[in-house]
Amino acid sequence: MTMEPGKLATYIDHTLLKPETTAGMIDKLCQEAKEHRFFAVCINPYWVERAKQNLVGSDIKVATVIGFPLGASIAEVKAFEAARAIKDGADEIDMVINIGALKSGDDEAVLQDIAGVVAVAGDDALVKVIIETGLLTEEEKVRACRLSKEAGAHFVKTSTGFLGGGATVEDVALMRKTVGEEMGVKASGGVRTFEDAEAMIQAGATRIGTSGGVAIVQGGTNAEQY
Repeated sequence: MTMEPGKLATYIDHTLLKPETTAGMIDKLCQEAKEHRFFAVCINPYWVERAKQNLVGSDIKVATVIGFPLGASIAEVKAFEAARAIKDGADEIDMVINIGALKSGDDEAVLQDIAGVVAVAGDDALVKVIIETGLLTEEEKVRACRLSKEAGAHFVKTSTGFLGGGATVEDVALMRKTVGEEMGVKASGGVRTFEDAEAMIQAGATRIGTSGGVAIVQGGTNAEQY
């Protein structure tokens, strides 16, 4: 069954994470989010205050990224970055997992890294954990999801869009199977068409991260990855 564009829009985090992003681009992103009724905008921490001001009077959330895009910051830095973003008005925190620690088998470091951000978020912000599926084996994907759930995160997310591959239907289905129904699953990276987004939702995604949201809900395509 094909989803209505308006319904699909409520799944989308309208995303702009390019390093060359300008104030005017953030303003445009927020205007598009209001026009198309996207769930959230997702931007770098520097722009959180501006996005929040742009979205006053709407129910559109402000999401930002932490430890982005490598995930290799020390845990205390990620926690500080998250706390500052929340102070600036972020409603949702998309943090990158410590990929190297995960691949080294240091599950405790990964757990504490996520838990530190979850702790500062408290009841003030929702936490999504970007596991970067394109760099992981299937066993590592499962372990990353389990650790995210154990640490108290609200979502697991496929990708930054900057490293390795993007979201796949297979990875979304695996993540949904691993975390069960209690957590959200965000498909991000390479979701370019209405059909792509719909397939991710059918596989178990409850949120879609894309810079091509406008084109997607209008039935077109977009070449961006983020």
